[in-house]
Amino acid sequence: MTVAQGRQVAGGKSGAPLRRVPMQERSAARVQRMLDACAELVDELGYDGLSTTLLAERAGVAIGSVYQFFPDKRAVVQAVTVRNLETYLQRISRRFTEGGFEHWWDGVDAVIDEYVEMQRGTPGFRGLHFGDIVDTHLLDENRDNNDVIVGKLRDVLVERFELVADERLDFALAIAVETGDALIKLAFRRTPDGDAAVITEAKALIRQYLAGYVTV
Repeated sequence: MTVAQGRQVAGGKSGAPLRRVPMQERSAARVQRMLDACAELVDELGYDGLSTTLLAERAGVAIGSVYQFFPDKRAVVQAVTVRNLETYLQRISRRFTEGGFEHWWDGVDAVIDEYVEMQRGTPGFRGLHFGDIVDTHLLDENRDNNDVIVGKLRDVLVERFELVADERLDFALAIAVETGDALIKLAFRRTPDGDAAVITEAKALIRQYLAGYVTV
């Protein structure tokens, strides 16, 4: 986390409630270690097993350093979740920039693929997803976590494929996100790396459903 990212996390409505913004790169690096440690511990112990004491030990910082930046473990988890969302959107943006998509449904497949890959390899993501395990309003106190995701995905899909942004599309994406989330969880319950057959069916189902709502 750079100093600029620290300011963004502290200042945005969807950001974690940092007690103070890391003003120096050294402080920002310390906060980054705390977030990395939090992600690892959530994978190993779950949210209930996480404590600020364990987090400080894993990050190699004094417990006072944790409370210097975060009021409690929930705030640290919130910061990890915000970081995961930013990473997810960056990965989708990179896929879209690389091109090769002829239709909007290729973009939908990419959105699902990146979610699956983060489930497989991003510390803390499988245990936290986008925060529902902790609080359904972890990303934004005024909106459900998945509503935040729907808004972000709508923006990137509309920009890339020139879809018509309206209430119908928002509604359809909300259904698609909820359905995709449930099916991907099923895939990872069936096999540790995600059952490929379930993921393929999830793509086909969501594609077919959205086709009735997408207007180009």
